[in-house]
Amino acid sequence: MPGCCGCCSALRPRYKRLVDNIFPVNPEDGLVKSNMEKLTFYSLSSPDKLDRIGEYLYQKATKDINRKRYKLAEIAMEAMDLLLQACHAQTTLNLFVESFLRMVQKLLEDSNPNLKIMATNSFVKFANINEDTPSYHRRYDFFISKFSSMCHSDSQDLRDSLRLAGIKGLQGVIRKTVSDDLVENIWEAQHMEKIVPSLLFNMQSGDLTPVEDATNVTPPVLAEEVLRELVGRASFGHIRSVLKPLLTHLDRHELWVPNTFAIHTFRIVMISIQPQYSYTVVETLMQHLDSNFKSSPKTRTSLAVVLSKIIAIAAGESVGPSALDIINNLLTHLRTSVSTTTEITPEESQYQEALINALGEFANHHPDYQKIEIMLFIMNTVPDLSKNSKSDQMLQNILLKSLLKVGNQYSTVSFEKAFPASFLQPLLRMARAPHDPTRMIVMQIFQALLDRHQNEKVLSNVSVKPYPALSQEPPSRSDIIFTHKYGANIMQALIDSMALSDRVDSLTASYNTAALLIVEMSCSETVQEFLLFILGIQQMACTVETLGAVHRCNLHSISIALLVLISRVSGINNLLEYAQKIIEARREEAIYYLPPLLEPKKVVSKNLNLSLPHLSIDKLALGEYLQNAGMDAQRLNTGAPYTLNQADNPGHRHSWVESVSTHMTQRNSSADLTLYNGDVDSVNSSPGVCKKSLSPEYNFDAMKRALAEPTEAAKREQRERQMQIVRTFREGEFDDLIRRTEPKHDLIQNRLNELFNSLAVERQITQSDNKTAQTNSEKPVYETKFPELFYY
Repeated sequence: MPGCCGCCSALRPRYKRLVDNIFPVNPEDGLVKSNMEKLTFYSLSSPDKLDRIGEYLYQKATKDINRKRYKLAEIAMEAMDLLLQACHAQTTLNLFVESFLRMVQKLLEDSNPNLKIMATNSFVKFANINEDTPSYHRRYDFFISKFSSMCHSDSQDLRDSLRLAGIKGLQGVIRKTVSDDLVENIWEAQHMEKIVPSLLFNMQSGDLTPVEDATNVTPPVLAEEVLRELVGRASFGHIRSVLKPLLTHLDRHELWVPNTFAIHTFRIVMISIQPQYSYTVVETLMQHLDSNFKSSPKTRTSLAVVLSKIIAIAAGESVGPSALDIINNLLTHLRTSVSTTTEITPEESQYQEALINALGEFANHHPDYQKIEIMLFIMNTVPDLSKNSKSDQMLQNILLKSLLKVGNQYSTVSFEKAFPASFLQPLLRMARAPHDPTRMIVMQIFQALLDRHQNEKVLSNVSVKPYPALSQEPPSRSDIIFTHKYGANIMQALIDSMALSDRVDSLTASYNTAALLIVEMSCSETVQEFLLFILGIQQMACTVETLGAVHRCNLHSISIALLVLISRVSGINNLLEYAQKIIEARREEAIYYLPPLLEPKKVVSKNLNLSLPHLSIDKLALGEYLQNAGMDAQRLNTGAPYTLNQADNPGHRHSWVESVSTHMTQRNSSADLTLYNGDVDSVNSSPGVCKKSLSPEYNFDAMKRALAEPTEAAKREQRERQMQIVRTFREGEFDDLIRRTEPKHDLIQNRLNELFNSLAVERQITQSDNKTAQTNSEKPVYETKFPELFYY
């Protein structure tokens, strides 16, 4: 019988004999390496036998597993690994791989954890091999399912080892399939719904801090690494396939509250994803927030906080419409929050604050020109003041807070760019809102955009004492032009705002804005306008009887505080001395006319004496001190202080033809002098009005400004000058008017007659030699009366 067996074994194929020889008599001895080298050499020499070798090894391993001889099965798996590494360049490798994968699957199906770990390690080695010819029919459904189940292993003995093996197996599947579009599409929902939750489950089950020892990798750290690799390999069309199961996992396991894990996970996604696709993550998270609008405020708040943490990363890749699209979505969520709640609860308020923070973080990573566009976009969504419902008021405040958040991120360089007309006009309208919270937010917006030198906190208190930490630099030419063009509108809005409330915090906010305006724009060309503004505040305190006594006292305090401030920043010492004299007099007679501001509820109004005109700021004195300082005071002397609710006259561009026709129709007429246009006759011939000096600039900007619409300040000055001329012609003595006007006209006419006579004599001399003088019955040109229109 032994001879017969030996004879039969000799008749067996050689590859089977070589395979049989690698197994030892005692399984504990392990693989017979010398015989394994012979088998490897034979496989390389006869690659056509490789598939048969693999099939035979699989059959032997299957029998050993069924008989619980696990050591022999492990030897068979080890031999398969060695053959795969040695023969991976062979063209017939595909047939061997089929047997190899069947072997791995057989080991994974067994309940022995060591076999599972060994099979996983073999699959990882296979995944790292680059095949020249992909196999189109190969599928990995079983491996994805099996490795995912191993990631959730609860085995007491080898739990971490099995989870690590499962994560490594998923990593191998990803590497094997993602790089080749011809093999199975791993991005399908049925696969991602297994892979992503398995990775997240391991990430949330332990410490996410990477260990220094690379050999001792924990399941959470490895799962995070695989998630980074998966997201990094995702294309634009596949990124949503990863995000959807991620969001579903966070919802099902209630991982939004607290949101520490959610923030960590989304940061991993944003850092790992290709930069041009980061906007997709923000968009998907916003859509998820839309679908959770009925969830608890805590859940929505956590979602918004996660959004605010990651939105800054996407901001760098969002330009143009995509940026405004994100802003619009955030504003839509804010409007939805306001419209669906009758009263703002603390939790709902936290949700709104989280959305506003997200908006601010997003805007912070954009250039300044886009921040202006974002602020203008938000301003256009604010409900009009005509809407007085409670929900509209709440929405106004929420949207203005959003605008303020963006404004705090903006770095103002030029006021002309920071306050375009389309943005400034609606902002000034909101500054006159009847609700204190709305006006205070608008004041904070002004402060954020006006404060270029971080003076807002320094000027936060109304005081007549010097501000030692005040930072200042002279305004640029563009800022001065902006002040001439829009300064009057801003100061008029501030006066109207001060009259609307007697609350100390509201008045302080208005003072802070006015103080910043003075510090940033004060110079010799604008100081007169600011002094008229201060006189307007004082006039409102003296003449508007509807204001309370405490309110009027606080307005007096604000006016003297602003006078001291403008005296210091403009360096007019005699004006500062005058202000100090008023302060000393008020300290002796009416301390309530000085800062700090009075609380209306804490002061008895009957004890306040408001009939103290000698303690007020004198307009004539201000003009005198300006002239003594070598500055022009014409605007201050001729102009009227700002008044409450003064309507801005839009007017129209001055027409020379209209002026001529108006003047000619009014000549020798008894019409009302209020229609008199002062631009017709010489300015010097008008009593009390000096000739306006021409600007020394003769460049393109000067011509452009001359052709532009007149500024509000210029319109005010023109109206006041005309009214002064009218008053002069109404109230002045007739002899005085003749004395001022006639001599100049006679002098001009005499000079012109002399000029025309000399020209006529020269013409007669030159024509006498050639032609006889021709008589003309018409009146000579030089005898024609020169029209008054051309007098100067």
